[in-house]
Order: sequence, then structure tokens, then C-alpha cells
Amino acid sequence: MTLLCFDIGNTHIVIGGYVGDDLLYHWRIETHHDRTADEYAVLLLSLLQIGGISADDVDDVALCSVVPPLTSTFVEIAQEYLHHTPLVVHSDLDVGVRILVDNPQEVGADRIANTVAVASRYGGPACVVDFGTATTFDIISREGDFLGGAIAPGLGIAADALVRRTAKLPRVALEPPPSPIGKNTIHAMQSGIMWGYIGLVEGLVERFREVLGKDMKVIATGGLAHTMATLTPVIGHVDPWLTLEGIRLIYKRNRGR
Repeated sequence: MTLLCFDIGNTHIVIGGYVGDDLLYHWRIETHHDRTADEYAVLLLSLLQIGGISADDVDDVALCSVVPPLTSTFVEIAQEYLHHTPLVVHSDLDVGVRILVDNPQEVGADRIANTVAVASRYGGPACVVDFGTATTFDIISREGDFLGGAIAPGLGIAADALVRRTAKLPRVALEPPPSPIGKNTIHAMQSGIMWGYIGLVEGLVERFREVLGKDMKVIATGGLAHTMATLTPVIGHVDPWLTLEGIRLIYKRNRGR
């Protein structure tokens, strides 16, 4: 069986093709809020063709989205071009874990998927650091339940804010400078952004471990996960397709056959 999964974020849309339990295809495209369903469909069908897949090969579709207007767009794509009504991840589904927060409906579908994947793949207690448009921290209990977490601006947002709100600071690459002590404006900005966010990660992880225990695992995902993991020992695992795996597991639990 071929299952196509979509993780629709504010900056990127990650697409994964599973055959059985194995992720055999994956693509990452930019999110454009004003792109039509037909335009996304052309791009999607081209990617499938590159992977040697036709629309008829897709047996079903599942998605999670934190961009409400694009949720309906991709439901339309799945129905019109792939001939399947997708499973849409949300807190009211049977996801196999408890969402132990004040209002489960507020929890992003990607964070639910991350929790399900971590509970299955790593076990709790654990913390997922998702380096996306926002930097989110998802906390999973020893029993595998979602306990809440923290949300901070993403590295890209922080860098863009510096450029937009200052008169002379330039746009810089999101990479560590040669030294934490910047000798020029670019390196000083890179130090503040990259090492500043490492300080954020290390500080929050320490506080989470005070609550959950020193054996709490830390798993990084998202576009900058590999880069950030090289800068701190607190990140124990890098799992770039973690959200896709969570979508697959939720699909399997609700509609698997």
C-alpha cells in the first residue's frame, strides 16, 4: 500500500510517500499561501513523476496542517487529483496518546504527530525540539502522553526581525560564526542568533529535566535540526521526518488496512 503524507507548515510543506511502513520518498517545498490548488497539484504530480509514482499508485492520503487555508487546498488536491479524501490529523482523532493540556483543540496537528512518533520510536520521557517557523518544544511523559511545552520564534523569524527593525543590519546566513565572539557585524549577528538559540534550547531542556527527570531524551526535527544538533550535546537524536512518521501512525490507527 502507498500512503502519501503531507506536513503543511508556515514555511515549508513536507511530502512523504510510504510503502507499507517504509518512507521511500520525501520532498520539501516552500509554502505559498496564495498558490492555487491547481498550481500545487502541478508541482505535486511532477514530484511524484520524478519518484516514479503515478496518481493511480497512491492508495490513500493523510495530512496535518498548521495553515488552515491550505488544509482545504490540499483536501481538494487529494480528492480531485489523487481520488482520495485524506485523513486530517486533529486532536479529536484517536491518536493513541492523551493530550494533557488545558485545551487540546489548541495544540497544533504537527505537535500531536510528533508526540505519537516519539512515543512509538523513542519512548518517554522526551522532548521534541522542532526547528521550524517557530521553535517548538513538545514534552512527552514517561507514559507517552503530550504534556505541553514551549513555543518561541523560529531562527528565521528572529533573523528577519533584526533586518526589518534596524537600519543597518544585513541579512545573514543561519550558520554558526567562526567564534562566539563576533569580530564583525555578520559574525556578531550569527553568534547572537545561532548561539543564542542554543542557549535557549539548553536552558529549557535543563528546566524540563528538573520536572521529568535526567533521563529525558531530546529529539530534534525541522529544517535546521542537523545544524543545531552539531552545536550542542543536549540533542541526542535528529529525526528529520518525525512528523511524517507520526502522521503515518495516526493514519494506521484510524484508517489503516
